Amino acid sequence: MPSPLVSRIVAAALLAAFAQPVASGFACAHAVIIESTPAADAVAAAGDAEVTLHFNSRIDHQRSRLTLIAADGVARPLAIVPDSAPDIVAAKIAGLGAGQYRLRWQVLAIDGHLTRGDIPFSVKAP
Repeated sequence: MPSPLVSRIVAAALLAAFAQPVASGFACAHAVIIESTPAADAVAAAGDAEVTLHFNSRIDHQRSRLTLIAADGVARPLAIVPDSAPDIVAAKIAGLGAGQYRLRWQVLAIDGHLTRGDIPFSVKAP
């Protein structure tokens, strides 16, 4: 039978081995979209639109970016609304015409992690 000291050392080593992945999972967390308008693959009406991306953490609005990309590849930067909630990135789009679009987002979470992605959507003809 092992001595109490050896048992404690083994127990501490096992605890450290199992705690490491759990702790690093929290340290490597990224901002994740909880809800978006437009939603992925949504069909929106032509005209003016509001963009709202709701994240699971606070976002640094000044260091985040939104870009609207049309089917022909033309990219149009969108101004982020500065006074939106800390976990919301919002913008307004004027004059959307019929076609396929991608909303490209890049956000910096308050924890310092950069996350990016695309939300494809389409606009139907009036």
